[in-house]
Amino acid sequence: MEGQRWLPLEANPDVMNQFLRQLGLQPTWQFGDVYGMDPEILSMVPRPVCAVLLLFPVTEKYESFRLEEEAKIKSQGQEVSPEVYFMRQTIGNACGTIGLIHAVANNQGRLDFDPDSALKTFLMQSSSLSPEEKAAFLEKDESIRVTHESSAQEGQTEAPSLDEKVDLHFIAFVNVGGNLYELDGRKPFPIAHGKTTEETFLEDATAVCQKFMARDPEELRFTVVALSKA
Repeated sequence: MEGQRWLPLEANPDVMNQFLRQLGLQPTWQFGDVYGMDPEILSMVPRPVCAVLLLFPVTEKYESFRLEEEAKIKSQGQEVSPEVYFMRQTIGNACGTIGLIHAVANNQGRLDFDPDSALKTFLMQSSSLSPEEKAAFLEKDESIRVTHESSAQEGQTEAPSLDEKVDLHFIAFVNVGGNLYELDGRKPFPIAHGKTTEETFLEDATAVCQKFMARDPEELRFTVVALSKA
């Protein structure tokens, strides 16, 4: 990804919540950590959950799976609702912000925004654009870029330099029309993962997250956060 590069966002719910608050999302829903995939641990996550973000390492195993998956979908096809808000990633290290945009954009009916929300304005102006046009629109949005930059400095770990190669990547899972979608700006389209409900969404999304972990069983660098009703 040539061109713009941003500092990577930390997988820290406090940073994410502050980032979204600065962009005019009211704190009626909040991101929180998901500490494990066992049913008893998932039962401690506040409900309802409307989005899940996964931070995972981009390894050779994952990259070969990604290419196989893309080829399979291109040959077999899949059904994706036109209601899904999906954007490509053309800015280096912007996957955290794009994951947050995907989480918020696909739940606008449930979330509350300030009247002058920069994020709400961005979503309204970009909703009818293609995934590639949305990416170009983000490249020109100064309010989101500046907020991302300040939020990237707020984490518990020191932000890496802009030139440092980062092999961790954010993706989002959302429920649109009773279907579970994986939204990854590095991919050409959303990935449909079958039916879901508001009640089972967290379990369904984390089941897909577990498949990511199973592909790289020696890797420990996985983080899951959920956007829940505060």
